[in-house]
Amino acid sequence: MKIGNKNFDLKNDCYIMGILNFTPDSFSDGGKWNDMDSALRHVEEMIHEGAAIIDIGGESTRPGHIQITEQEEIERIVPVIRAVKEHFDVPVSIDSYKGSVVLAALECGADMVNDIWGFKYDEKVAEAVAKYDVPVCLMHNRNNTEYTDFVKEWLDDMRGCIDIAKAHGVSMDKIVMDPGFGFGKKPEHNLIAMHHLDKMKGLELPILLGTSRKSTLGLILDLPVEERVEATVATTVYGVAKGASIFRVHDVKENYRAMKTMQAILREHI
Repeated sequence: MKIGNKNFDLKNDCYIMGILNFTPDSFSDGGKWNDMDSALRHVEEMIHEGAAIIDIGGESTRPGHIQITEQEEIERIVPVIRAVKEHFDVPVSIDSYKGSVVLAALECGADMVNDIWGFKYDEKVAEAVAKYDVPVCLMHNRNNTEYTDFVKEWLDDMRGCIDIAKAHGVSMDKIVMDPGFGFGKKPEHNLIAMHHLDKMKGLELPILLGTSRKSTLGLILDLPVEERVEATVATTVYGVAKGASIFRVHDVKENYRAMKTMQAILREHI
């Protein structure tokens, strides 16, 4: 898959997507990178530590977040996307589920779309992706956490995202699927999804895993958000073994090193 001007071998290799939250209220690092100079320094650091893609978000999507207007989100993300593209040769993903925001991001140079609603919140996102013919990550999500048969319904929900993509002419070779760890699920559902991650291979699309510092990991260890690095690394290593290709994380260095080590073990060579 080509993302921006880079080729990604998602069948045989693994990559780190570094998170840049250009927001004041992200659950993990809200406000930390909320001015241009610090944001660019952080991007430079993440690239140095192994990030192959930078995922830029202008609205927190943590549980209970306050939704901002589309115009406010556009005003946040457009300058930072332009600045990152100007300063660094790295593919940029826009983390948004709103059509007008995604369109503005693609118009100013974003290379990929990361939609936490998998086209189900606003199908104009699918229209923008098809228009610009860019890669997209479709995440599993729903408005409730009630399931009768979790694994079946989880997979069926993701097939629904793929159906929307097909209906709008999005190329199947441009789609990555995210199991949605931490979204539309109870903590036990997140663990079941991780355990059955390999069942997503039936969708015949690459897998992006985004577990970084999330609350389920905090519940396992009874630790605050800033102390969940090792737990995140454990899920990354497990994800490599289960066939995931892209890992969306805050702590790039630690996850990159663990990912590369697990790859070497599976390949039985350095």
